[in-house]
Parts: sequence; C-alpha cells; structure tokens
Amino acid sequence: MHMNASNSAEAPQAGEGEAADENEARGNWTGQFDFLLSCIGYAVGLGNVWRFPYLCYKNGGGAFLIPYLIMLGVAALPLFYMEVAFGQFGNLGPVTIWKACPLLKGTGWAMVSISALVSIYYNVIIAWALFYLFASFNSKVPWADCNNYWNDFHCRDLSVNITNATHNVPGNLRAGFNPNPEACSQDLKTNCTQYQTPSEQYFERVMLGYTSLNGAIKKMSDPIGPPQWHVTLCLLLAWIIIYACLLKGVKTSGKVVYFTATFPYLVLVILLIRGVTLEGAKDGILFYLKPDFSLLLTSEIWSAAAVQIFYSLGVAFGCLTTMSSYNKFRNNCYKDVLIVAGINSGTSIFAGFAIFSVIGFMAHKTGLPVAEVTKSGPGLAFVAYPEGLAAMPVAPLWSVLFFIMIITLGVDSQFAFVENVLTTCMDEWPWLQENFTKQAIFKSVVCLVMFLLGIPMCCPGGIYYFSMLNDYCAYYNLFVVAIVEMLGISYLYGIKNFLNDIQMMLGFRPGPYWIACWLGITPALILFIAIFSLVKYQSPSYNSEPFTIWGEAMCWLMMVGSVLFIPCCGICEVWRRGGLTAALKETPDWGPPVEAFWLESDKYREKLKQMNTPATDPVTGHENRPGVDDFSQPSNTKETKT
Repeated sequence: MHMNASNSAEAPQAGEGEAADENEARGNWTGQFDFLLSCIGYAVGLGNVWRFPYLCYKNGGGAFLIPYLIMLGVAALPLFYMEVAFGQFGNLGPVTIWKACPLLKGTGWAMVSISALVSIYYNVIIAWALFYLFASFNSKVPWADCNNYWNDFHCRDLSVNITNATHNVPGNLRAGFNPNPEACSQDLKTNCTQYQTPSEQYFERVMLGYTSLNGAIKKMSDPIGPPQWHVTLCLLLAWIIIYACLLKGVKTSGKVVYFTATFPYLVLVILLIRGVTLEGAKDGILFYLKPDFSLLLTSEIWSAAAVQIFYSLGVAFGCLTTMSSYNKFRNNCYKDVLIVAGINSGTSIFAGFAIFSVIGFMAHKTGLPVAEVTKSGPGLAFVAYPEGLAAMPVAPLWSVLFFIMIITLGVDSQFAFVENVLTTCMDEWPWLQENFTKQAIFKSVVCLVMFLLGIPMCCPGGIYYFSMLNDYCAYYNLFVVAIVEMLGISYLYGIKNFLNDIQMMLGFRPGPYWIACWLGITPALILFIAIFSLVKYQSPSYNSEPFTIWGEAMCWLMMVGSVLFIPCCGICEVWRRGGLTAALKETPDWGPPVEAFWLESDKYREKLKQMNTPATDPVTGHENRPGVDDFSQPSNTKETKT
C-alpha cells in the first residue's frame, strides 16, 4: 500500500462537502443519497413487478407474506448487511476485497462471473422494453386486435366471444376458415384450436421471431436464424445508455438513479389509481391477497419465499460490495440496509396491487378466471399486462408509462451488474483507471463484448439462450457462493475481526441476532434452500419445448464453471503465498482506505508500524520510510493503489 502525503490544510475532509472524496484513487459517491438510491434501484428490479405478485397468489395469497418476511429477516437481510459492511470497510471490489482472506479470492471472481452473465441477458430485457416503448407511440398499440399481417386463425381477441365461430370473424379470427373453432383445454385436446391472444402473437411472431408467420415454432435443435434487426438495434441502444451512464463511474450513475430509482414509483401509483377504477379490479386484488393458511404447512411455500427474497435483494452477486465500496468510511450502512430492505419488500407488495387490478379487469372483460390470464416473468410484462393495457381507453399512454417503468427498473439493476465487472477489473489492474481515456476505452470494450454476446438472443431461436441464462446462470451456484462468502468472513477472516471492523466504522457492534445469523442460521437456511431446489430440479424447457442435451449441459456448465473459481483461485493463492497458512492470513495492506482511520485501532496501528510503508515527502518529492512517530497523529493522506 503506497500513500501519498498531502498538506492537511488542503486535503479534503470526510463530510466537508459532497465533492470531497476520502479515497482519491477510486472516488466516493458524490451525495449522501447516491448510495441509498443506487441500492434501492438495484434491489427493486423487474422481479418485484413480474415475479413476486405471481408467487404471492400461487402460494397462498396474503399467507405468503408470513414466510416471505421471516425469510427476509433470517436468510437475506443478514447477508445483505454483511456484504455492505464488508465492502464499505475495505473500499474494494468483490475480488480485491479478499485481501482479508486471500484463500477465498475465487469467491469474488465467482460473483463477478455470475454478474457478467446476468448483464448479458438482462440488457436484452431492456431492449425488448425499448422496442415495445417505440411501438406504443401510435394511435393504437399494435397488439390490440387480430387485424394484422402477423395474425392467423389462432389469434383470438378475448374481449369478444367467438366460441361458436366457424369462419373468419373480423377482428377475431384471421387468415380464412377455421375447421376447429373450439378452444383446446385440459378436457378437449383434439379437433380444437390452441388460441393465442393478439399480444401473445405479437411477442412471439413480431418481437422474438420465435414463431414464424406461418405458425412454425422454433425448436432448440433448429438453426438459431439471423438476428432480428429491430431487437438488435434496441439492444445496441440499451448498451449505449448503460455505457453513457457508467462512463464517469459512480459520479454519473449516482445521479442518474435519482430519476431511475424514483420514477417507477410514480408510474406504479398512476397505474394503481387507474387500475382500481376499472371493472373487475376488486376481483383481481382479492385473488392476489386471499389467504390460504393451509399452505404454510407445506415446504414449497417456504422455499419459494426464501428464493424470492434472496434474489430480490441481490445478495451474493458482488454488486452490494461494489456499491458500498464507494461509501465514505463513516457512512451509516446499517441504517441504509434496513431502509433498502424495507422499501424493497414494500415495493413488491405494492406492485402486486397495481398488477392484479389490471389482471382483474382483463378477467372481467374476457369472462375468464383470474388464474387463466395471469402469467409470471416476461409473460406478464410483455404478454398479459400489455393485453390489459390495450383494452383500456387511451391505451398508448398507459403502455408508454408502463414500458418506461420497465426500462428504469431494469437499467438500475443493470448499472450495478456492469459496474461490478468494471470495478473488479480496475481494482485488480489499477493501470486501467490511471486516466479518463483508459477508463473510457476499457468500459467501451466491456460493453461492446457484452453487446456482441447478447446478439444470439436477438435471433428467432434466441429465446432458448435467453431462458438458459435467465433460469440457470444464477441458481445453485449463487447459493454456494453465498454460503462460502458468509462462512469465510465469519470463520476464516474471523467474526471478532469483522465485528471490530464494523465498530470501528459505525461506532457500535452488531447485536447477538446478527452474530447468530452470520455464524450458523443463515448459512444453514441457504443450504436448505439449495438442497430443496436440487431435489425439485426439472430438466429445462421453454414453452413446454424441452432443451436439447447440449442445452441442458450448458446450463450446468454455467453453474459449475462459476463455482470452480473458488477452489482454483484458492489453490493458486496457496501456491503463490507459499502455503495454506499464508493464504488464510490477511495481507499487510488490508484495512480502511484512509491512513487516518488506521490509527483508531490497535490492530491496524500495529500493522502500520510493521509495514514501514514508503511514503512521498510532500516537499522534496522523495520517498522516505516513516517511523512509528510519524503516524502518531491522524493525517489526511489517501491511499493510491499500485
């Protein structure tokens, strides 16, 4: 660790102003709300809107909130707090921060590899939303009816009863005579038609190209096909947006989140107010919340709650460590953690009202049960909900608002995933951040590579690759990383060291509850979730079309490949450092980012004496080796990583 001495009268002090950076080499968040809003934007993502409401109704309605909140307290929140505190103390990314225990450096690389994979497909979702946004700027949304060139006799406008139709009915059936007008169901599977809504055909035939205009469906064994130009251009635009916002690091992204993290709430409120005024909204909301307490006795509801809150808070990806590493040393991260967790869970519950009020309206308009018009994941955001919006007066307006909300929800999370990759590389190879030009070139290369890797998902057969990444790039591997991270900090770095570090930062030690969770309760619970999920494993598929053998093998390769970083890097560190004991021991330069804070702890003061670190004389410019007395008073020197 090399330190540049600076004149105490000129050096910026922590907390003196928004522009003052404690860590001059890496920088800090500009304002006190930058980190908080960035964390909220990261945690409150697409899953809060398109997954939680679906899980809630499927797992006992209001009864689901009981295991959900319990799992929040004992599974996700302790790990969330640990990652944020760890990153803030070390002011380093998820790889370099393992100076605290070099043996586990591979844990950081595992996190970053998972974040990189998520970044590739997550921007594809933003590209889809951009495409739908542009399509909404019209007199009517293009998925409003079946009077389009891409529709065929499978298209059925659910707002009109055509059960007994035997010929083409304008606005309902297209492309000529339909010999089997009866809709297929569980009881009727032959001599019937598998109908699709206009929004379903628009999503599959126009946006994805997954189904051709003649009705042929792509299989995973088929050629992937050429890229859909409209989706590819939207993907390029999405990456340009991400690059522009991250070009100057947290200084720009920290300001962008003031809009992207707050705007979705405005839209949710508007959609909720509009939704509850629609006919059938009450039925949808009751369906969403109606409790079935008998399901609390099943293991599935507890597993679903644990998995949802685990993913929702975004733990074990390394992003929390990255974002907190730009905090100032005295930032009250404990308060931030509680605020973010509360807002995240509250948003999930609130979003359910906005979603199911419109779903209830759809059910009322079509005469179908609420369960039959409800979907999860992309099916909710790009099929079911747009179908409901299309039936409203002034549909384009509501559609524009909805897809801007989807874009802002996605962009916030994408900021964190990409910044995680960038910060890790720049911490490991400091020459990448020597000047703005090098940073700009490096960031452009990373974004370009990820754009190119995302192009296959813009092809007609690309939905299989999207499904592969969406479902499996962060699954069992994430559980393993979380367990290793928590046990590594608690037992290898040492729970006493960690508690002392937090007290040094915040002025108080975490209570017995947090200690009990870190030492055993939370790792054991995450292990249970992993084992239960593994027992319930089913071969991957999309739209009932099973993956090929090589497709399933790729899913497992992604999961196993990221976990392999842990043992492989561990072995390398043992070899580099000359033994296991040395690899378990924290490096001499592990500690707070600013020299002055080292003097507040006996442990770090002693390390500082032993290091006898060369420093630059501010007058002569020559390096000297300060003695013990030179560090007797706090100074304003900053760390410069070399």
